[in-house]
Amino acid sequence: MDTTASPRVLVIGLDPYRVPGPWDPEPAAKAIKAGLAKFAEHDVGVETCLIGLDGSDDMEAVVGNALRAHPWECVTVGGGLRHSDDQVELLEQVVNLVRRHAPDAAIAFNSTPATTYEAAARWIE
Repeated sequence: MDTTASPRVLVIGLDPYRVPGPWDPEPAAKAIKAGLAKFAEHDVGVETCLIGLDGSDDMEAVVGNALRAHPWECVTVGGGLRHSDDQVELLEQVVNLVRRHAPDAAIAFNSTPATTYEAAARWIE
């Protein structure tokens, strides 16, 4: 999702449609969409980099390309990457890619998809 404002925030998270397991991705997808709508309400540009856990993504390439696309003020890392012990290595990889490709960007963490804007707002002017 992109807003019309110049992008200042990159949100990196899990694509709910590409997380394996017996679960309904719709509530998570709707929550992400609603959380991102707050950026438009505040005229803050945002882009997303949603990665899958289904093995179809080259994480370093996908995340690295997104990080190099713009000079980000803030990179927000979603809870799906942080709240699972199974994803510790992926979280480490994402944080180190941010350090490498967007060293001037603040790193923020949301508590839920609904608080994504608030997490980023703590770090942008």
